[in-house]
Amino acid sequence: MNVTNIVQGIEHWGQTEPERIAYRGEQVSYTYGQLIDWSNKLAAYLERTLKSKAPVVVYGELEFDMLVAFLAASKTGRPYIPIESTTPEERVELILSVANPELIISVADWMGPDTEVSMIDRSTLIKLYNEQAELYEQQIVKQDETYYIIFTSGTTGVPKGVQISHKNLVSFVNWELNDFHLREGMHFLSQAPYSFDLSVMGIYPALTSGGCLVPLEKAVINDFKALFTTLPQLDLNVWISTPSFMKICLMEPTFDGEHVPSLERFLFCGEELPKKTVAELLKRFPNAEIYNTYGPTEATVAISSIQVTKELLEKYDRVPIGYVKEDTTVFFMDAETILEDGQVGEIVISGPSVSKGYLNNPEKTKAAFFTHNGVSAYRTGDSGSITEEGLLLYEGRIDFQVKFHGYRIELEDIDHHLSKVPLVKQAVVVPRYQENKVEQLIAYVVPEENSFEKEFQLTKAIKESLNKLVMDYMIPQRFVYVDQLPQTPNGKIDRKGLINEVNPS
Repeated sequence: MNVTNIVQGIEHWGQTEPERIAYRGEQVSYTYGQLIDWSNKLAAYLERTLKSKAPVVVYGELEFDMLVAFLAASKTGRPYIPIESTTPEERVELILSVANPELIISVADWMGPDTEVSMIDRSTLIKLYNEQAELYEQQIVKQDETYYIIFTSGTTGVPKGVQISHKNLVSFVNWELNDFHLREGMHFLSQAPYSFDLSVMGIYPALTSGGCLVPLEKAVINDFKALFTTLPQLDLNVWISTPSFMKICLMEPTFDGEHVPSLERFLFCGEELPKKTVAELLKRFPNAEIYNTYGPTEATVAISSIQVTKELLEKYDRVPIGYVKEDTTVFFMDAETILEDGQVGEIVISGPSVSKGYLNNPEKTKAAFFTHNGVSAYRTGDSGSITEEGLLLYEGRIDFQVKFHGYRIELEDIDHHLSKVPLVKQAVVVPRYQENKVEQLIAYVVPEENSFEKEFQLTKAIKESLNKLVMDYMIPQRFVYVDQLPQTPNGKIDRKGLINEVNPS
């Protein structure tokens, strides 16, 4: 399979097989015909009412209407910005201030800040779906035009909007469809929030190949009993998740090839894949293909992959992150020096899936992106090396950015927001590792004077305040209270010293 245009690739199925199922929810399923018809009606509305090509924010969870809105924006030449409806109000406000969108499509009830940005809700969408189709001039997003923008954590507390172009997305989708031996009509797990780029690994390979997205709602994920009951009923062929989510699913003894025989492929991305997790999965699903993949949001989801086998696990201490896709080059740098292959250095990615940079943020873009031999390149902040056979090995982060449950988090982002909590005088957050993977975030806090008798009461109050400022996955699990934070000889907070303290070798 080879896709040249994302929108046309999806529309092909709506035109040739309109009754084919595109999305199978717990209560209701939707067809490719509905996806095309409804997105056309919404696209006509966008063309009729919007004056610019500014981004469109799409706010919600994993609803089918989110996909309709994504496609409608793309049909009118506009990038979309997915925002999860559980996102704290302050973060939404920051995203809106960076993005300057012309419209918010609020699929879920709007819980964000008061805003002057125009907004339509789900009742308006349903009304549009039921109206007569009207002609509009389709201006599909193409080539270097921005297809979507996903916001990631930023060191100053202001999120960075990663701009992914149509060209970037086509490069990724074709690689996934072909290198992972995906065929027409497969059923893909849709578990990651649409505001997390792991979700792209399912959405576009599925919808351009006539596949079906099978959403797993947050309410089910957070209720283990419901999760373990639901898993065998999903009729999935392709599993896409972070290793952390798989670790939870493996707690259920009947999650195996015997009880879920339809599962043929497992694709992992977003964080390091622990050997224990994948070894157990190989035992449970001996006939399935299990892939480890690697890549930052800035290089469109993933740029390398490897099929994990028992032999691979026996050969390497850490699960390798794969062979780089054909159209992409990886090299390694130490500061500004390019290293020879085999040496450990910062992983730099160059090729057609590298983003054009951060939305309305030239300073951050200049710091991370550059041109190498006439091709876009991105400095990942990850440390790694490559074997003689071209196998990419991951060595960890070179800065204070971590992956936790698949989410990329700037530790300084949490510090920044913790310091805004009235009960906190000073704070620094460090990760605790287990098997080379972040297991816990620990906050060292110098508290303000307070009236709490017990530390747990203070912790509860700080967490409640922090919950209004950051995503739930950014809230530290443990709080340690100190009179002062350790400092380096230069008078800076000694984060590295604290990291070594909580991770004794």
